[in-house]
Amino acid sequence: MNAKLRMYAFSIPWNLFLLSAGSVLVALGIKAVAVPHGLISGGVSGIGLLLYYFTHTLSPGLWLLLLNIPIALAGWIMVSRRFVLYTAYGMLAITASMEAMSFSLPVHDRLLAAIVSGALIGAGSGTALRSLGSSGGLDIIGVILHQRFGFRIGQISFLFNAALFSASFALMDTDLVLYSLIHVFVSGQITDAVLSMFNQRKLVFVVSDHAQAIADVIMKEANRGVTLLEGRGGYTGLPKQVVMTVVNNVQQKKLEELIFTMDPEAFVIFENTFNVIGRGFSKRKVY
Repeated sequence: MNAKLRMYAFSIPWNLFLLSAGSVLVALGIKAVAVPHGLISGGVSGIGLLLYYFTHTLSPGLWLLLLNIPIALAGWIMVSRRFVLYTAYGMLAITASMEAMSFSLPVHDRLLAAIVSGALIGAGSGTALRSLGSSGGLDIIGVILHQRFGFRIGQISFLFNAALFSASFALMDTDLVLYSLIHVFVSGQITDAVLSMFNQRKLVFVVSDHAQAIADVIMKEANRGVTLLEGRGGYTGLPKQVVMTVVNNVQQKKLEELIFTMDPEAFVIFENTFNVIGRGFSKRKVY
């Protein structure tokens, strides 16, 4: 059953669903909350909003689409066609959603607007990034520079937004820019939360004189793989076997019961980990 679910997660319908849902949330955050309050977002959409505020020639959605076209072409050449096709769908879905929205959410306080718009855009971006595509813009630039030159995507995003907001301080009201920074911070936090929501796992180390028995019961009762590591007691100098396994958050309590039933004196370490790839967990995501 789990294998079937993991295969479905890489299917075209599921990826289009994630991109569609993410695009609607991003469009809602920008068009219905950020724009009515004059806020700018990070990345390429921030440039699109600046152009909209100062020219009023095109809608925010159309500016975003125009700015994304050359970036998508670069991604087509340098990344992969599948990634760009999924991302192109995401970009078109955002533009279509923004063009279809003729309302604004009844958020009157600018600070609340920064938080709400950031949360919506972050949730949308995180949802889109769980697919094999993205919502476009800086995501494509980040993937290109990461694959070609080894830059971390977080570094690219930070440098780009630092330049964007430095220019914004010279062009816009200072209070607006500061509210926009709050908006971008919230967006980034929510994006990270969405990406880690279903990927966070517990890396478990168990030091015990009954390592093999504990390993056997974990494999049989919890249906989890186990690796036995060779260790040595720092004080006694005696050899020890260390049980290593990975479980999800739901299985943590059951694992504790299994371990301490076998050995009440066991020494157990639970460590948060992210993006476990391999049999029984996530497959490698290839763009």
